Amino acid sequence: MTYIAPVSTDLLLSEAQKETLYIKLVEQLNKDFTLANELLDFSVDITPIDLKLGLREKIYILIQHRFAEYLNLLYIIDVSEREIKALDGSDIMELSEQVAFLILKREWQKVWFRNKY
Repeated sequence: MTYIAPVSTDLLLSEAQKETLYIKLVEQLNKDFTLANELLDFSVDITPIDLKLGLREKIYILIQHRFAEYLNLLYIIDVSEREIKALDGSDIMELSEQVAFLILKREWQKVWFRNKY
């Protein structure tokens, strides 16, 4: 079975639910944010829309006010530097949404591989 990355946050979250790995995805997010010393404590029963909005808001705050911590978080989660550099940073809200997707995509990849292998 080959891993194919979802192309949007909504597709990723629905795939996580379909594969019954949504709770694992939330746990992985919480774990990696804790490793980066960032307070993020999503409940495992958080709705996908609240997860998406909460993550975007957290990223927005980090970019705006705590950039070094934001970079540390990306490093700990292991988000592709190439993908981050390819983003357009002119609109911070849009950037936050795109970065949140890249974070979810990387976390989903970890959860998916752990489940399959």
